[in-house]
Amino acid sequence: MPMPTRVSDPIRARQFAVEAVGRLREAHFEAFFAGGCVRDELLGRVPADYDVATSAKPDEVRGVFGHRRTLAVGAAFGVITVVGPPDAGQVEVTTFRTDAAYTDGRHPAGVTFSTPREDAQRRDFTINGLFLDPLSGEVHDYVHGRDDLAAGIVRAIGSPALRFGEDHLRMLRAVRFAAGFGFVLERETFAAIQKMSHLVMAVSPERIAAELRAMVSRSGRGRALELLEETGLAREVLPEVAPADRDGAGPLAMWRQSAQIIQALHAPDLAAALAVLFCGAGFAKGARRASLQRAVARLRLSNRESQTACWLLATVEAIETPEKTADAQAGGLAGTTEIAGRPWSQVQPWLAHPDALLLADVLRARSNGGRGSAQTAAWVSQQLTRSQDDLNPPPLLTGNDLLAMGVPAGRPIGAMLASLRRLQLDREIQTRNEAMEQVELLRQSGQ
Repeated sequence: MPMPTRVSDPIRARQFAVEAVGRLREAHFEAFFAGGCVRDELLGRVPADYDVATSAKPDEVRGVFGHRRTLAVGAAFGVITVVGPPDAGQVEVTTFRTDAAYTDGRHPAGVTFSTPREDAQRRDFTINGLFLDPLSGEVHDYVHGRDDLAAGIVRAIGSPALRFGEDHLRMLRAVRFAAGFGFVLERETFAAIQKMSHLVMAVSPERIAAELRAMVSRSGRGRALELLEETGLAREVLPEVAPADRDGAGPLAMWRQSAQIIQALHAPDLAAALAVLFCGAGFAKGARRASLQRAVARLRLSNRESQTACWLLATVEAIETPEKTADAQAGGLAGTTEIAGRPWSQVQPWLAHPDALLLADVLRARSNGGRGSAQTAAWVSQQLTRSQDDLNPPPLLTGNDLLAMGVPAGRPIGAMLASLRRLQLDREIQTRNEAMEQVELLRQSGQ
């Protein structure tokens, strides 16, 4: 069975989709581009992928393209995946259908093959209910989707309550489309989301996380977070950090400020967005970290994504908490030391971390949004222009070197390596011989 291929050439992807429509037409079936790719083309955007709707039934689709080039994993719902040549990706070919009742908030209990007009009525939003003939350029619009595209409106097809009752994830999709395209949510669609927002928790955490990931990594992400709060969805999908109600002016203002900081990120992703949201939460540092850990576990994020989010939160807090000087600790008036005045051995692990560039982006966006220090953000960014050898020089001695010098294995070696690394980074030792001399001094002093 062929495996889906990754799209790396949008021109080839469209050519293959047009070829798929042509093949179906040659076999005397109706076939059109459908859904999001039509919407994107009418908006002047490059579609991420292509869907084709057809009068051909699943077995007939496989007969047209051959079993070697098709995947039938969605055949029960009338969906056949047709795999293209290298760089062209794949096309989902779906038979025109109507859906039976949805019993699980995601899938219809069954489907009945139908006509293009009936097929359009089952889709989620008018802007996604359009069909395009890529051979003639003719648009088939049974739901007034072109009017809503022109007016910048996200409107559920038919009854919003029915559409969201069928698939609860559509509420998050409505927010993503409105924010990403700079559209508004139609009044009844918006009201239905507010009333039904609690149902989104019946959706799997992975699907919720995927929608959040798409929202915060694209343009309009600040508005997406505002809409999540306005519709009540934020309190469902991010209860740890979302304002509990709209009467709390302080938490609401902090959420909106965090939304604007996330909008200002140059390299946005879900880990950075979560770190920003939890940095802006109005509770103690330790509680913020524990809450974030609960959130990433609940959303079932990958280990990498979870670790990045938690590291960013902890590091931003550490960097933006000025360290008291010795005089200040003794009760003097010397004040505190910003990051540039701290020992290099303290800040270097942050700057040498694999996510250091993301950290710099978060610090910059926070300072632009009224949180944190612009000087600190600029200093961190400047340090990251240094060469890797300068920023993270190799250790002067290894664990094997210490074993050869008679340092006991286990914790003594770990502690000795940490001491040597601190001295090296702070330039108190700079050569291998100096490091070996330091080992002897530390051993004689009992350290």
